[in-house]
Amino acid sequence: MVFDFKINDKEKKYLQIYSQLKNMIYSKMLAPDSKLPSTRELSSLICVSRNSIMSAYELLEQEGLIYSIRNKGSYVKKLVADENKECSWIIPWEIKTTAYAKIAEKTDIIKNESVYKKGMISFKTIAPDENLFPIEEVKKSVLNILSNEGEKILNYGYAKGYDKLINFLLSYMTSKGVDTTNKSILITNGFTEGFDLTLSTILNKGDKILCENPTHNTALKIMKLQGLDIIGVDMTADGIDITQLSDKIKNNKVKAGFFVPSYHNPTGLVMSYDKRNLLYTIMKENNIPIIEDGFNEELQLKSDHISPLAAISNNDNSVIYIGSLSKILFPGLRIGWILGDKKLINAMESIKRSKNIHTSSLDQAILYDYLKNGNFEKYLKKIRTVYNEKFNLAIKLAKEYIPHQYITGDGGLYIFIKLKNIDARKLLSKCIDKGVIFTPGDIFYTQSIDTLHSTSSLVGWDTLRLGFSRLTLCDIEKGVKIIGHECLTL
Repeated sequence: MVFDFKINDKEKKYLQIYSQLKNMIYSKMLAPDSKLPSTRELSSLICVSRNSIMSAYELLEQEGLIYSIRNKGSYVKKLVADENKECSWIIPWEIKTTAYAKIAEKTDIIKNESVYKKGMISFKTIAPDENLFPIEEVKKSVLNILSNEGEKILNYGYAKGYDKLINFLLSYMTSKGVDTTNKSILITNGFTEGFDLTLSTILNKGDKILCENPTHNTALKIMKLQGLDIIGVDMTADGIDITQLSDKIKNNKVKAGFFVPSYHNPTGLVMSYDKRNLLYTIMKENNIPIIEDGFNEELQLKSDHISPLAAISNNDNSVIYIGSLSKILFPGLRIGWILGDKKLINAMESIKRSKNIHTSSLDQAILYDYLKNGNFEKYLKKIRTVYNEKFNLAIKLAKEYIPHQYITGDGGLYIFIKLKNIDARKLLSKCIDKGVIFTPGDIFYTQSIDTLHSTSSLVGWDTLRLGFSRLTLCDIEKGVKIIGHECLTL
């Protein structure tokens, strides 16, 4: 039967019908000037609403593939092709992509969330303020590397990374109190690749992984793409709920845990040393390896710096530490690293080599040259002062103007707000009309990863994250006041 359509419930039906008819026309399964079934007839044949058929026919007519004659019906149009060229070979990729691709598209917040427009006050981004970048020092590093290693650095590099940067980072991790004995480092394209490589190395599809709830949206997406069973553990005022953590471990066969102890994304909380130590002890007692995201650790003041979980582990090999400077320094370079047991890093190196050969050697060398010259500490001192001023203003104004149940954040680049019975997405819609945009909090919850954009009753429906890193003090004040005013209209 010519009209043997394959219709699924995952894609819009009219697009599936349109694509399959289009393919039939280009493959000449439907001859030029042949009459198509009426919308009512085709609707009955394939058990799809007549509106879907009409929408598909309209798209085909817009593309010049069919034409209609009043009171007679729709007909296939003759394709115009060069004398020596056959008609195009059209594959309906929109319905042929894999489940992996469909999950990636569904969880892509750049495509699916509200878009920033020029002139808006954006609390959406948590990228660093590029106006603070030490451009002159970086220029010197670029020239140094090209002058001294130009020919070599522009050739192929090593999957494990640029040796000088690896050695520098090993010393850097030692300065954080981490015992690097029998450990090694793999350079990655930022946190995203580091986390993906880690999961690919130690977990299989269907394995259970623990994480804080809410948590880093990119991490949620990667876990979902890996086909993992995500077990969320609620947050308390000072970090992960330890009692609930123990219960979840007791009731599930957990294979790994993912945690963000410093400036947790999205809550901005810094886990206390005592809680870190307790968390580590529980995971150790249950023999569950820890994946630690060293997110924004560098923004902690030296006077109150809290050791990472990787330091608490001493010479154990149970913590896999993923580091990155992307949120404070040059995210465009896309440099991150994984610190872990040498045998584990050896396996990760092979996986990385099979996927993308190596991270840009030039980028690694530039970063190394900049870091080794001692300018990084001066830069950190400067940005800590700037971001701390922005944080203090943002949290003060949010508490004053935005109706809330609570506001969390211990510094860093953002604060997290649980509104007082206000739908954050409805609030976002009204704020966008006033030129202000922010990130709704539902995208950070484990329960929401399967239901994003499909319901208004999501977990975290009354929460939002305000990122202020790239805003001026004036725009922070103006934007928070607008959000507060719009809250009063809901």
